[in-house]
Amino acid sequence: MFDFSAPTHADKPELYRELLAAADALTAGESDSVANMANIAALVADMLPDLNWAGFYRVVETEGKKELVLGPFVGRPACIRIPFGRGVCGTAAASGAVQVVEDVHAFPGHIACDAASASELVVPVLRDGQVIAVIDLDSPALARFDEQDAAGITALAALIAPRIQGRI
Repeated sequence: MFDFSAPTHADKPELYRELLAAADALTAGESDSVANMANIAALVADMLPDLNWAGFYRVVETEGKKELVLGPFVGRPACIRIPFGRGVCGTAAASGAVQVVEDVHAFPGHIACDAASASELVVPVLRDGQVIAVIDLDSPALARFDEQDAAGITALAALIAPRIQGRI
């Protein structure tokens, strides 16, 4: 049995150190991508406060065209397919850059899967310089995410990149 919990009253750097240690413990030696993404989504949703959605979109290529396809997540039902370049997730996938969005309603082309979401953090998962997935976090609070969150989730993405497959 795993019993991971966020340290009480921890600052963000400590919280992300704990998250990374737990993620490493959960996924080390496991080769199943779905299991690893599912456990990471559950862990993030459990350890990080003020989230209403945490999960993955995977890069899938069909007939030479890349798109994001919903992966394991915790939260309300979500959009299944997102074109590269569309919305916050598609922008992160197309650019390979972290997206910290204080107010999703002000983001051009935002895709509203959950009307309760007010802010969003999307971090590309890179392998060999290529985006293979994105980690998507939504919050009902405006400006929930900052550069410390971006750095923490970027470190998580680097840790798990070799433990998940882009195409499943």
